[in-house]
Amino acid sequence: MAVKEEPGDTLVATNRKARYEYAVIQTYETGIVLKGTEVKSLRQKQANIADGYAMIRNGELWLEATHISPYAHGSYSNVDPLRRRKLLVHKKELRKIVGQMQDKGLTLIPLKVYFTHGIAKVLLGVCRGKREYDKRQDIAKRDAERAIRRHVAG
Repeated sequence: MAVKEEPGDTLVATNRKARYEYAVIQTYETGIVLKGTEVKSLRQKQANIADGYAMIRNGELWLEATHISPYAHGSYSNVDPLRRRKLLVHKKELRKIVGQMQDKGLTLIPLKVYFTHGIAKVLLGVCRGKREYDKRQDIAKRDAERAIRRHVAG
């Protein structure tokens, strides 16, 4: 499911390393369950998803190893910044994800965290790790495209 950005969307965090390290096979837009002041921290773009991943436990989808900084003006209501967070998907999508995860070498990686119409969303990618030569090919292709654009422009 491709997700188009709308003018009302507010980008919070991107996982730039993910597209370099992994080949994204399919993406899913998921909701995220947040507690207390985590929403305010996200609105201040205080999130790091670079090391994050998602896994399926007991038939539910969970986001692991992502860091949402404690809200600066929060007090006792701040929660653990590295806590496990539940992701919300439809059962049909979850079944599809479970089916894809049966393939060896696939993993679920958060690609973006953003707000759509005031609701926090996570763009989750079903990814396969790239080999070193794949990464070199991507870099060479990107450099060639850049050179062509530079040559055409002027």
